[in-house]
Amino acid sequence: MSKHTTHNPTDESTAEATSGSNSPPENALIETDVTVGSDSSRTTGRADTIVSAEGLDVYYDDDQALTDVTIEIPEHRVTAMIGPSGCGKSTFLRSINRMNDRIPAARIDGDLYFREKNVYDDDVDPVALRRKIGQVFQSPNPFPKSIYDNVAYGLRIQGTADEVDLDAAVERALRGAALWDEVKDQLDSSGLDLSGGQQQRLCIARAIAPDPEVLLMDEPTSALDPVAASKIEDLIADLAEEYTVIIVTHNMQQAARISDNTAVFLTGGTLVEYDDTATIFENPADDRVEDYITGKFG
Repeated sequence: MSKHTTHNPTDESTAEATSGSNSPPENALIETDVTVGSDSSRTTGRADTIVSAEGLDVYYDDDQALTDVTIEIPEHRVTAMIGPSGCGKSTFLRSINRMNDRIPAARIDGDLYFREKNVYDDDVDPVALRRKIGQVFQSPNPFPKSIYDNVAYGLRIQGTADEVDLDAAVERALRGAALWDEVKDQLDSSGLDLSGGQQQRLCIARAIAPDPEVLLMDEPTSALDPVAASKIEDLIADLAEEYTVIIVTHNMQQAARISDNTAVFLTGGTLVEYDDTATIFENPADDRVEDYITGKFG
């Protein structure tokens, strides 16, 4: 496939915590010939590739953050990205739904596909893309709104609130984030009044309310206590039944516990090994991966 280059992209999307804003032009996209979230793929257990990269390089001005990354990520699986700080894990995550567009110094070379459509093609609207690829960030960031309005926010700004039963959609998202039973009697209360772990699950509910296909999670438990982190880990396994989950984590034990596949990035933004998680942690092919996992460097 041909080399694709994008220089200093920009967009007019709203706050990072949402997965979209105003409706894109009718010809914008990301709809492809592939049936999105087809029943067959979910019921047969097939793990078709949903996100892939070929020769992906990312630069911030003259600094290269990712180097020639090629990877295929299967749908309805949990894929973990591990490696030392500064190795490009979060950069890769942000590249998938084009959050790097918000960074003027960012430059993308190579190809990155969502369901075989290059997300950096000129006809792809990044706001529409983020409706299909939601994101949860490191620190909980609920809006200063009610619990209900936090979850409904994405549906409203996308213009779909009048097309759905908003109450049912909010309940579905809160149940999906394992939060409904804890907050169902206080939906009018501020999301900021929740505990840290509850706030992060509220952010997950907000991200899944528009029903994306992929959920990106950038160290979603690093700011939480062990009990709250454990609840998020349990939730991730449930989320993978409905969504493809790609998670960045510095916690190798966490990666080993929750992921099906693991990608190991090392200094220089190089993807040095990618395999099923058991192989990565028990019998890695690259000595550098074993050294990193065993704490010899990193």
